[in-house]
Amino acid sequence: MKNIVFDMSDMHLHGSAFYDFLRLRKRFFIDGLGWDIPTDGIVEMDQYDTPNAHYSLVEHDGQIIAGTRCQSTAVSWGPYSCMMRDASLGLLNGIPDDLFDPDVCSPELWEGTRLVVADEVRSVMRRTQCLALAIDGLVRSIRSRGGTSFITFSPLPLQRTARMVGVEAERMSRAYVCASDGREYAVFRAPAKRAVDRLEALGINPETHEVIEAEFSLAG
Repeated sequence: MKNIVFDMSDMHLHGSAFYDFLRLRKRFFIDGLGWDIPTDGIVEMDQYDTPNAHYSLVEHDGQIIAGTRCQSTAVSWGPYSCMMRDASLGLLNGIPDDLFDPDVCSPELWEGTRLVVADEVRSVMRRTQCLALAIDGLVRSIRSRGGTSFITFSPLPLQRTARMVGVEAERMSRAYVCASDGREYAVFRAPAKRAVDRLEALGINPETHEVIEAEFSLAG
């Protein structure tokens, strides 16, 4: 089980990883949570999957079992910029426009979106390792491009979950109940800082970005 990071310039080096991540997103967000977002029935892909986006995925035996996406809050592609800024400008249906102040957008502030772990990864330890790998890859991508912190629009338990992988997330907005899945969401902000000690405690090599174990089972 290892982390891979890429953008559109080098995604070809990772075979079908990008497409497989889009398929995982469709199964989780559309089939599982019932979100009304674009799909062809096989994958989920939106207006933020552009050359501005960077991907941090977790791979095991050729399968993508977790991942996330990030981009700077200061970039744009056509009429869209980052998700929370667009929501604050009323460009997105389903997300209130009072959760985020677009004036804080800068090259140093990034946004993380579409964090997902496959349902087949069942144990708490395995899911925690997947989250740690995905978030560490996100942080490395952000830091390598001059970012210092990131925001995410996530379920309220994120603070506890993030702490498990060594990330201190601060809540920035009121809670919002999503009509599609009934879960409470809020905007969180966290420093883009690697949690090397926590990675090692979880059995992850911080240099090779992989779990140091002889065997791994999706059912384990």
